[in-house]
Amino acid sequence: MDTPHTHPLERRLQLALPLATVRTLAEQRLKKLARTVRMQGFRPGKVPYRLVVQQYGAQVQDEVLNEMAQGHFGEAVRSQELRVAGPARFEAMPTEQADTFEFSAIFEVYPEVVVGEWTGYTIEKPVVTVSEEDIERTLDVLRRQRVRYEAVERAAQNEDRVRIDFTGTLEGVEFAGGKGQDVSLVLGNGRFLADFEQALLGMSAGEEKTFPLEFPADYSAVELAGKTVSFHTRVREVAAPVLPELDDAFLRSVGVTEGGVAELRQELRLNLEREVRQKIRTLVKEQVMEILLQVAPIPVPQVLVYNEIQRMRQNTREEMQDQTPERQLPDMPDSLFEASARRRVTLGLIVAELVGRAEISAGAQQVQELIEEMASAYERPEEVVQWYTQNPAQRQQVENLALEEAVVRWVCDQVSVKDVVSSFEDMTRTVQAG
Repeated sequence: MDTPHTHPLERRLQLALPLATVRTLAEQRLKKLARTVRMQGFRPGKVPYRLVVQQYGAQVQDEVLNEMAQGHFGEAVRSQELRVAGPARFEAMPTEQADTFEFSAIFEVYPEVVVGEWTGYTIEKPVVTVSEEDIERTLDVLRRQRVRYEAVERAAQNEDRVRIDFTGTLEGVEFAGGKGQDVSLVLGNGRFLADFEQALLGMSAGEEKTFPLEFPADYSAVELAGKTVSFHTRVREVAAPVLPELDDAFLRSVGVTEGGVAELRQELRLNLEREVRQKIRTLVKEQVMEILLQVAPIPVPQVLVYNEIQRMRQNTREEMQDQTPERQLPDMPDSLFEASARRRVTLGLIVAELVGRAEISAGAQQVQELIEEMASAYERPEEVVQWYTQNPAQRQQVENLALEEAVVRWVCDQVSVKDVVSSFEDMTRTVQAG
């Protein structure tokens, strides 16, 4: 019997077990147990049956009840063709039947996924051409990553590195964390508060200066948030950035041994073009997922959301532990992951329905192409391809990704796709903002 439920996916079945059968099965199990059970003062197999019943009777009966309940529950959901999401919870029910054990099985079912109309939805697909300016900008980043500094006899400018001593006071009293000796910082990098760095501009080596600074209202140190303090600062050194020349030493430092600067530029172009393809896929996929949430709104089983929360929390803990093994991990409540977990579960159910209904699949060729593109980002791509080939679990992850991309292509065929010309910089900012 299916009784009313509160959550749209929750179901409650009322079931009954004949106590005579429960007792018979429990007795059979206890007699078998008596032949091997060990108990102090008796040899194995010689423990009186009444002591076995006294010691293990309640436990064995509970085990039999649970196994029979699981069996009856399985038969009931199969007969009613219910798609159960997660394990059931059993609750005993009061009954006037002395020879019957009645109970409720409370569980959730998978939702019915009903896909609505695709009309009116548009996906904006970026069209990006890697320009010479993009290559120059990337080359400049590589040079800045290998910058060195030379001391100069002039006032400090933005991007200079300065070495300073400083002391901060609040109402004439030094505060915790407000003092430093021979501290280096690059002006404009944002390591210190912007107003602090701004006050250092124009100062020269040996110069001292006292200036007020107001901490932001949301500053992490609560005792300083919104307060105005005074800093006394002395500049020890001003050093200007010197970018490396595009010589053989620089080329070797970035892994180019043949072909010179032309080869480096070609590698940068290939890397940027690969990055463009990945970013376009990301942007299109995000739009597709938003459309799926709108055309197929569904409730989701709470048990699946709970399981996803546990998985996300465990992954986060492992990542944090790898990054800072000595740090004590903070508490991470369910609420921290719930919205993302619910979204993932919802999309997973919708995508699975589309795959089955539309018979969407990813062939071996698509999987291989995806592996080869991923491998192309490494120095020895053939070794990466071989690694995926020899590791079934890793290959399965790529197959899942290829299937997901097949779903994205299928959805794009159902809606309007508009090409939008964009620059590499603009597209990068869009992805980062998302």
